[in-house]
Amino acid sequence: MTVMIKGGPLSGAVSAVPSKSDMHRVMICSAFADGPTRISACGELPDDVGATLRCLSALGVGIERNDDGVTVTPAKSTPDRTELFVGQSGSTFRFLVPVAASLGVTADFITEGRLGSRPMEPLIEALAAHGAKFETPKKGVLRVGGKLTGNEYAIRADVSSQYISGILFALAVTGGGYVRLTGKTESAGYIEMTLDTLSRFGIGTEFKDGTISVSGKLKSPGSVSVEGDWSGAAFWLCAGAACGGITIDGLSPSSRQGDRAIVDILRRMGASVEIKDGAVTASGCDLHGIELDAADIPDLVPPVAALAAVSKGVTVVRGASRLRAKESDRLAALASSLGALGADIKETEDGLLIHGKEKLPGGAADSFSDHRIAMAVAVASVRSGKITLSGAESVAKSYPGFWDDFQKLRGDVKITEDLR
Repeated sequence: MTVMIKGGPLSGAVSAVPSKSDMHRVMICSAFADGPTRISACGELPDDVGATLRCLSALGVGIERNDDGVTVTPAKSTPDRTELFVGQSGSTFRFLVPVAASLGVTADFITEGRLGSRPMEPLIEALAAHGAKFETPKKGVLRVGGKLTGNEYAIRADVSSQYISGILFALAVTGGGYVRLTGKTESAGYIEMTLDTLSRFGIGTEFKDGTISVSGKLKSPGSVSVEGDWSGAAFWLCAGAACGGITIDGLSPSSRQGDRAIVDILRRMGASVEIKDGAVTASGCDLHGIELDAADIPDLVPPVAALAAVSKGVTVVRGASRLRAKESDRLAALASSLGALGADIKETEDGLLIHGKEKLPGGAADSFSDHRIAMAVAVASVRSGKITLSGAESVAKSYPGFWDDFQKLRGDVKITEDLR
């Protein structure tokens, strides 16, 4: 799908979409609790969330969807063998590989796009040391067999927090244990999110001196509400800061989501950000560049890069090398897509160097089949000429209604046939 964006300020208010980070965690805990759980999450569910629901169903879990959420009923039994189609959802893949191994299910995890080539070795090594067996019967498929034994794990913490969360879920399913982290911990906020979710489902947790312990059995709280998504909201807040002013309802300022850091980042860039009664409003126009260490907030790099491209001065992003192993090489993709609009942006080994301009001339950009690249281009359009964006359907991975909300915010966008 190609969209034609006229370019110009956005303004108004929209509601935050459900956090897929929160929903993945809640759904997995619900699937192995002691009774059904009603999950409240309004709106169309992202593709990644759909992948987790699909995989849980293949494991024998009852899934009932309706307009305002999902009811999850734990499986009475799990299959001996199954296929789990994870698509491009890294969270689904990395969370459920340990869970399947803990259940003793032989499962073929079927991936799409770049997911099958993204790093998995630290997780595989940790699980193989406890009895899991792995094969790659064909490209894009990881077969997991065997059954995990023991309850004390050690794993590198400097590649992906998702490995750690996956092991924590496996331990919660099987009765508890310990995970010892080695190396610098990346995206620690997402580990804390997992621990918070486990606590909501009755699991005792402690994170001390590099070791995480979990104990107890998963117990359904009956009903759970999913938080609003700070990651998706960050794009609109950056667009509002660039010019116009945008309000997002349904965000928790006390959330464990690491991407709530967008508030401090925007203030550092000179924007006005107001938080009141669950709504966050960003406005500005006269913004300037900053230096940003993105090690713990890699998903904020795309919207911040787009904003930096139309802000005064220089922005330097560091600590973002992990972005090279996402749905696209995001550093290269941002340099290419924003550069195609006229931005002065260069990739470095672990980040970006951006010299801001007052306005971009516009042009033809590619999403590289990456939802966050597509949304970053939309942010840049607020201070740009006309833009043609290919692969705009990729937003469905995390934000299916993105282009509808773009129009609600007075954006001028036209959907056309793909020109490629």
